[in-house]
Amino acid sequence: MLLKKMLRTLLRYKAQFISMIIMIALGVGVFLGFNIEWYSLEKNLAFIFDQTSFADYRVMSEQGFTAESLNAVLAIDGVEDATRYLSVNTTVKGDSDVIALTVSENIAVSGIYLIEGEPYDPESEDGIWLSDQYARKNGVQVGDSLTLTYKMLSLTGQVQGLIKAGEYLICVPDETQLMPDYNSYGFAYISPVMLKNIIPAIFRNFVGDNLYYQINVKTGLSKADFVQAVDRALKKTTLVLSKDETISYAEAMGEVNEGKTMGSILPVLFLAIAILTMVTTMHRITASEKTQIGTLKALGFHDRRITRHYTAYALIIGLIGSLFGVAVGYGLGWYIMNPDGAMGTYIDMPTWTLYVPWFGWVVLALINVFLTVIGFLSVRKMLAGTAADALRPYTPKRMKHLRLEETKAFKALNFGTKWNLRDCFRHKARSFMTLFGIVGCMVLLVGGLGMVDTMNAFMQSFYEDGINYQNRINLDAETVKNAEAAALAEAYQGDWSAMTSVQLGDRAVGLEIYHITYDRVRFQGEGTAFLTLGDDGAYVCARIAKEENVGAGDSLSFSPYGSDTVYTVRIAGVTRSMSESIVMSDTYADSLGIDYTVNTIYTNETDIAPSNQILNVQTKKAIMDSFDSFLELMNVMIFLLVVAAVVLGIVVLYNLGVMSYTERYREMATLKVVGFKDRKIGSLLISQNLWLTVVGILIGVPAGVGVLKYLLDALASEYEMNMVIGPATYLISILLTFGVSLIVGLMVARKNKRIDMVSALKTAE
Repeated sequence: MLLKKMLRTLLRYKAQFISMIIMIALGVGVFLGFNIEWYSLEKNLAFIFDQTSFADYRVMSEQGFTAESLNAVLAIDGVEDATRYLSVNTTVKGDSDVIALTVSENIAVSGIYLIEGEPYDPESEDGIWLSDQYARKNGVQVGDSLTLTYKMLSLTGQVQGLIKAGEYLICVPDETQLMPDYNSYGFAYISPVMLKNIIPAIFRNFVGDNLYYQINVKTGLSKADFVQAVDRALKKTTLVLSKDETISYAEAMGEVNEGKTMGSILPVLFLAIAILTMVTTMHRITASEKTQIGTLKALGFHDRRITRHYTAYALIIGLIGSLFGVAVGYGLGWYIMNPDGAMGTYIDMPTWTLYVPWFGWVVLALINVFLTVIGFLSVRKMLAGTAADALRPYTPKRMKHLRLEETKAFKALNFGTKWNLRDCFRHKARSFMTLFGIVGCMVLLVGGLGMVDTMNAFMQSFYEDGINYQNRINLDAETVKNAEAAALAEAYQGDWSAMTSVQLGDRAVGLEIYHITYDRVRFQGEGTAFLTLGDDGAYVCARIAKEENVGAGDSLSFSPYGSDTVYTVRIAGVTRSMSESIVMSDTYADSLGIDYTVNTIYTNETDIAPSNQILNVQTKKAIMDSFDSFLELMNVMIFLLVVAAVVLGIVVLYNLGVMSYTERYREMATLKVVGFKDRKIGSLLISQNLWLTVVGILIGVPAGVGVLKYLLDALASEYEMNMVIGPATYLISILLTFGVSLIVGLMVARKNKRIDMVSALKTAE
């Protein structure tokens, strides 16, 4: 009997039950999906880093390291393993593609993960193990011959295998290129034997065995302890980069941290709205069933059985919603986390297995327990008293006379406004939930669309306007002299720079020295305007200014690696930069006696002749194309948020609108009896929704701006972006929210045509 009644009740309140299931599914799905994304990424990253034995530290030297240097590092107490390591950019013969040619002397550190072909052979004399992504994009297969050029010389080998590598997890040439472009840039590993075979041709300026610029180390030592030990072992100050300071590790783990931040804000908002709406709706449904509960009690059903029956509704809704939510969560996670999806264009991993964090299942269980308890408490309240008490229909609590109603302003209001105001005060929970849903919708829309505005402004400022050149020429700093580089820059009507790393406190930052004549490179100030490099001081990026608590007029000291010299510079201003760097003019650097080597030229010339002074040429188009890919990745996330916000708004407002209609059924029947037309009653229902929408928008706009500001600080601080929200974002967000509210209001208002005045008014109070 109760089973049949359950089915009839589900059909009677099908709109509410379906909306609650959708809300739970959406809330659980978004919560799980966002957390599946970062947790799966973390687990899969751990796999590739472990399989390729990703190094903890990288010891750098422009003079190279001998075998004795490696042995000295290996002898340090706490060092597990180490390898000499080399990576140089080469060009594919007959093409402009660039391949980072790599040698790890001990493949047990900074190694590779084989995807296809022969295992790596450390004794191979002509084998090349090539990035599988580059091979796929360029039609290269195992067994093909590949010729790479470096300084006008050629290296030919056979592709023995296709690989992935932790060192090139995010395969970009430098920090100016945000996204990998495997059509034009990849990596390859060769054996130390093959490297030695080409030493006489390529490394003529080297004497002895110091061919490797890097020693990569596996150790559990802290950076401070390791740096101190390395400096003692090598008897000089060295540049040491931790894995946190490499692009592959820092950016990949940055994605994990960004995912954690996103998973702790927006999905929680979805979940909170879904649960709170579910609580309010379940209570109202139980209240509507009060007469049915009294009838069952009068027929002899025990309170315990009635309680189980009505508690089952909440449990069923929770379980079905959770089941669909898990499916939505996995779907959302896979949409982002798959090799051909948004994340696959950025990070090159061999495995893309989805994992649910342990707390995801705990939250899922707690949600169902909580909803079941709410269902239990709701029906227990209706069972209080005798069967006769339970048979009386539910009546809202008596409304107290408000002081507001005694004011002249209130008395001057029309009937509809007074009626809606009284209803809002009578049903505070419903009104609050409607307001909460609208605010949530606005926060998601303003935050999501505002992120698009911010990124577009960032692209315009840093790339369209800041990069005022067509080609970036990377020079061979080992052979070219500064005077020769300056002459070459003048020949191409370009500006030049010298970039190196220096020690600031306990970390490495970039030192960038520029000679600007042709306005090829521009520097953004703290605002949106560009500044001109003066000759009376250095400029620090916003991150350094914040971390060191310095600004214009202050001083800052740093040391070149391998030297005990300390340079103290006056800070002339603060810039916004992609990299953590100190920037100055060549004139100011010369006045301080800073030794530097010119390594980059920026020019608009497109006809650049091959030269043994030039390593490679990077085009502005390649940089812009990578940024377009970055925007595509971001737009996927924004699209999902906007769609979810609209769906959330529709479901929440419709559910609460139906609840409002049900609660005011007798009142509307009374209005019909006294002569109100359906259109007038409908306008009363719609107007209350629109009032709450206006209030929700007024709260939601600044809340959305605040959330966006927080997300930019938490997720994109390394890009030093200025928050930008255009008028179109506010307009679209407001119109979408208003549109959703109006459509839902019209849907609910149509129901008043079906009001049965006789049955509604004959019920005993």
